[in-house]
Amino acid sequence: MDHGLPGYLCLTDLLDQDLSAYEFFQTLSPEEQSNLRRYDSEIATFSELQAQAARLRAEGEPEW
Repeated sequence: MDHGLPGYLCLTDLLDQDLSAYEFFQTLSPEEQSNLRRYDSEIATFSELQAQAARLRAEGEPEW
């Protein structure tokens, strides 16, 4: 978790509480959103959300 930045319980909590994270998430495709939701308990900050989205794009993770 980033020092000095608030951490949330999970991705769902982050999206409910952080407008910037919510807006970023809404710019992603439905497939990307679905892939990120699989990591719900591992994403607690906006920077973690951005990093995981970039990682999934770089890996070209298949859809489930």
